[in-house]
Amino acid sequence: MEKKEMKKDVIAAAAVAASLGAVGAPQNDAVCAEGFSDAVKARAREFIENQRSFRLGFLPTERSNPITASLERDFKRSFIDGVECLQRADRQVPIAMRHVVVSPEYKALVDAMESALRSEKGRIVFTGCGATGRLSILLESMWRDFFSRRSAELSPDELRLADRVQSIMTAGDYALIKSVEFFEDYTEGGARQTDALGIGPGDVIVALNGGGECSTILGSLMRGVERGARGFMNVNNPVELLRKIERSRVAIDDPRVTVLDLYCGSMALAGSTRMQSTSTQQFIYCAALETALARIMPRFAKELPEDFVGMLEDLLSSLEAPSGRNGLAAAIAFEKGVYDVGGRITYLADDCMLDLFTDNTERSPTFMLPQLCSSDCKDGVQSWAFVKNPLYSTPECWPRMFRRQPRCLDGFSGEDARSLGMPQRFIDNPPKIGCSDLMKFLIGNEPAPERIAGFKRAVAVKFCVGAPSREFAAAADRLAAAWPERVTFFIGPGGAAVDKDAIHIDIPIPDSPLEMWKHLAVKFVINNLSTGTMAAMGRVAGNYMSWVSISNKKLIDRGSRLLRDLGNISYEEAVHRLFAADEWIDSQDWTGKERPCAVQVALERIRRASPAQGRE
Repeated sequence: MEKKEMKKDVIAAAAVAASLGAVGAPQNDAVCAEGFSDAVKARAREFIENQRSFRLGFLPTERSNPITASLERDFKRSFIDGVECLQRADRQVPIAMRHVVVSPEYKALVDAMESALRSEKGRIVFTGCGATGRLSILLESMWRDFFSRRSAELSPDELRLADRVQSIMTAGDYALIKSVEFFEDYTEGGARQTDALGIGPGDVIVALNGGGECSTILGSLMRGVERGARGFMNVNNPVELLRKIERSRVAIDDPRVTVLDLYCGSMALAGSTRMQSTSTQQFIYCAALETALARIMPRFAKELPEDFVGMLEDLLSSLEAPSGRNGLAAAIAFEKGVYDVGGRITYLADDCMLDLFTDNTERSPTFMLPQLCSSDCKDGVQSWAFVKNPLYSTPECWPRMFRRQPRCLDGFSGEDARSLGMPQRFIDNPPKIGCSDLMKFLIGNEPAPERIAGFKRAVAVKFCVGAPSREFAAAADRLAAAWPERVTFFIGPGGAAVDKDAIHIDIPIPDSPLEMWKHLAVKFVINNLSTGTMAAMGRVAGNYMSWVSISNKKLIDRGSRLLRDLGNISYEEAVHRLFAADEWIDSQDWTGKERPCAVQVALERIRRASPAQGRE
């Protein structure tokens, strides 16, 4: 999209930035008036001169998608129009997948998966970071869950296959629930996690690399093939563009790596690869796993569709029908109403906890929302949404959700941070990302007064995909009784029979061995719900995420490009202004308050200095 057209789409960002006054935006901008501090200059110089490989604005996954350019305007007109806009981008997914499922690369992937499963000890290992790391965990969990749900139908030898699909999440399983700053920038970190899993000959390592350039994912992949594993990598950007990035080119051109081209255009929300990019990956790897499973155990082949892509098109059609679209619009209106008054939502779920956490965790860096809060949270700011399982205590819930014991980076030290080349602040205060730290997130059936007291609205949302079990329904009702508001959110047919007052996404959900359609339905629904809610609340400008964290180098570049385009300044000045805003934020005390977005602080400073900037 051209700059001038984009600026027309983002005038409303000024109204969003006005809310900064509530969190203490500076009224006298001495930094911009008198120049930048030496620390800001040094930080900007280092990024501009030494981090050119993280300047990714030329990649389609980072650029604006013209078919959703009206996203902000559409949501202002009506939530139905906004949902329809988001769904236009989802339709890119099956179009791309039609080509992938008949490609020799996809056939090679399924053959390699089958070979690993037929061997004595071969494993299929998915590796990812951020949204794709959470998807890696979900794929492993779905595989393990099949062997748990259907154990009565399986022989002892077949049951042993449950351990043969595994996952690597950058920074370990702790990062499922809370993003770990800067880890994704270090290739060696990914390599070490591959070493820790002991990947080698007979294994298949699959890199879920949506943008195609994530350092830790590439590090995991390349270490895996060096150790003798069969390597696969998907990319959601054109291969010829990714070859301009050295770390990507090395993997793409390695004969030991098979590359699946999942390019489906730009994201509905520019740069938000948690959406269509990750949807393509979830679809293709679920289809591959189900196909490989059916080859090993042919009696399950009858549960597979003849046309996986046709089933995906049917799912999207049902979400586009009035019963699906109206339900999504109602869910967005509900969440917006809660958050508009500073309220909090706590989802109560069981089977789809991982799906919900994947989206809730991603909301923080994407829209600069408070991160999910542990029991020893120091600033006391509760995340807007959280997830709890009413059936189990927290120590029981974590292995229940993963379908295995958590894999965290226990004992990560300052020396570990130093050896990876991390900034001094991580060396001095290494992140606490071990299993004991994960257990401090109380996702079980313990009371949660911190999510109720002091809020104008505190809502417990019973999350059901299909008819819930009696045990879950009863446990959810018991836990929800402490909340002043209680709502049922139902995805699937027959919701009125469960709760006539439910927010209902009335769509059919076919069954399959790994329940891939259930999880894909949740993904499309929750992605559109969270993105639509943020668009309706003014945290989207045009179809750009105007409230975005700068917790790694790729996000620093993304924020700088946004300031460049919306503020009509050079990229170099945008980097300086971004770091100056971040320096000011770091100098303030945010105890008990939501930390503001450096991009928004910088943008508001630009507009105060020159009111005409970005408002044509």
